[in-house]
Amino acid sequence: MQHLDTLCQALPEAAADIATNIKTVLASEHMTPAQAMGTALASAWFLRAAALAQALLKDCEEAGVGAGLIDDARAAAVIMGMNTRYYRFRHVIPADSPFAKMPARLRMMRASKPTSDKATFELMSMSCAGLAACEMCVDAHLKALLKEGVTPEAIHDSIRIGAVVNGLFVAMGVDA
Repeated sequence: MQHLDTLCQALPEAAADIATNIKTVLASEHMTPAQAMGTALASAWFLRAAALAQALLKDCEEAGVGAGLIDDARAAAVIMGMNTRYYRFRHVIPADSPFAKMPARLRMMRASKPTSDKATFELMSMSCAGLAACEMCVDAHLKALLKEGVTPEAIHDSIRIGAVVNGLFVAMGVDA
């Protein structure tokens, strides 16, 4: 992970924990290396962390992560960018609001037909849902992941990856 390492080396001392944590979470014992890298990449794109996403993308490509999984990370970030905003609106409005009963009518076909596999796409989506703190999205992706047979530990790791990617993005904006 040469490109990610280069970013981490430029971080201020105050971000030393983040530099350690990113390596730890990407070495997940419960996800494949490609799933972990794809989840980090989806999280970076979701956060609009361009330099971080570019480093992760280069590392994914050099590690042999398939183009389909990388494209799924892109799609998960984009779909979750839409869904987390819409469904957060849905759970902050009063239950008796006329909006509460209106159908979303938002297209999400890519989520049902990922290029890689459903479990991986859901892990990437779960990370983005966690970053947005969208209760409805977290609940929906948790159910989908469990249905796919994904372990609670892998689900937890997807949330941890998103959290550390977020911390790394923040650290990149802190003056050295």
